[in-house]
Amino acid sequence: MISSDLESNRVEELDELLDLIKPKILDFVQKSDPNSSNYEADSLGRYNSPSFLKDQFADELKLEGIKGDTEKLNEFLDKVLKYSVNTWNPGFLDKLYASNNPIGVISDIILSVLNTNSHVFTVSPVLSVLENFVGKKYAKLFFKNDTCGGLTFSGGSWSNITSLQIARSLKFPKTKEFGNEGYKFAVYTSVHCHYSVVKAAQLLGLGSANVFKVEVNKNGTMKYEELPKIIEKSIEEGFTPLYINATAGTTVYGSYDNFTEISKIAKKFDIWFHIDGSWGGNVIFSSKHSVKLEGSELSDSITVNPHKMLGVPTTCSFLLIPNVKDFQRAMSLSAPYLFHGREIDEFENFDLADGTMGCGRRADSFKFYLAWYYYGSKGFEERVDHAFNIVEYFIDKITKIDGFQLVNESKCLQVCFFYKPKDYKGDFTTITRYISRELHKDGKYLVDFSPNTDGDNQEFFRVVFNSPILTDKIIDDLITSIIVTGEQYAKSLD
Repeated sequence: MISSDLESNRVEELDELLDLIKPKILDFVQKSDPNSSNYEADSLGRYNSPSFLKDQFADELKLEGIKGDTEKLNEFLDKVLKYSVNTWNPGFLDKLYASNNPIGVISDIILSVLNTNSHVFTVSPVLSVLENFVGKKYAKLFFKNDTCGGLTFSGGSWSNITSLQIARSLKFPKTKEFGNEGYKFAVYTSVHCHYSVVKAAQLLGLGSANVFKVEVNKNGTMKYEELPKIIEKSIEEGFTPLYINATAGTTVYGSYDNFTEISKIAKKFDIWFHIDGSWGGNVIFSSKHSVKLEGSELSDSITVNPHKMLGVPTTCSFLLIPNVKDFQRAMSLSAPYLFHGREIDEFENFDLADGTMGCGRRADSFKFYLAWYYYGSKGFEERVDHAFNIVEYFIDKITKIDGFQLVNESKCLQVCFFYKPKDYKGDFTTITRYISRELHKDGKYLVDFSPNTDGDNQEFFRVVFNSPILTDKIIDDLITSIIVTGEQYAKSLD
């Protein structure tokens, strides 16, 4: 008999490990929850250098195997949690996502237990059906037709990259076999677009020089009036217009381009029109704020990330298109050893990887489906509206305090602003970086900053309000912390 003792008692081993980790997880979350009696305001985590963390982990961990040594495992897991950023803390205001949510943890556990590949129906039947269903339901919020649908990709960048691949394959089918030969394809986007648009051009062999960037208005939106001139000039230079990227919620300013006007230009020149709504697309769930997406139904594809505004576990990114069958039209290759979907259902494809440029794929759609199933559309709407209310409260407060200066009018969930203490004579970049670093050292707030590329390149604060447990009390304390830290620094210079 050939056997192994490596996992001879799986159930017992899993039970022990779950008993070990459950109190650690609950403690980690409780310390970051203002509604908990165990709340610790500084539980966000403090900055540590890479060299320090290497000493704590990489040099110590010998990878010799510690199975059965509960003490060592315990110590290691405690250190991982101790030195990591706690995104459950409401002071995590740095990036375009916030904490996971309780049902999100459960969805990730279920996916880990199933540990399957959602590339073909036979090994992921339930997950494939759910992705097919939720992709259509999600897409219908935007396109409002019966043929639309969506698939998940590993992050907004890959959704954007895939949209360019689909555009080229559908508009110029021969490129699937012969590549860009004979064409100088052109991509058009704003100077405030996400860098993945340029990476997409590089990856698909167009090259970054074939990406034409349109200047933006003061509020960060594309100057669409300039777009036709740029397109016409590129045609004169021998380029073939292929793809226009607009943005719903730019990374820095949170701006929404004018989709209705851009769609008219795309139609005039017969160009694929994509919207990168990775950040701001999920205002679609808010009856109050979805007006920002007016005209998005006129696009050829939309990227939307539930892992950002909706708090679904990272990563969860959808690419949505008006005709779901276009995924296969653009991507499918004959692989009869793998894809049997057409034998299962002649009307719908459930071998989902057949509509992607990959094969192995985690069923990220399940995390979104379970969150939607759990909270409902109303729950998503409440989350989005609450975040916008926090933004409005913060702006109202700082505009009444000397030293604060808004960079632009906020359209999404981030606020960009300068702060300079009274009597401080230095530059904005120095004080912005100092305050940001000191707040992180205190373990209370993690905020980001960005250079003012539309001005003198001085850096300003970019604070993102995207957590459902943010309150006016926390915002008041954040403002006070910025002021006190800045004044302390200014005094130290005297």
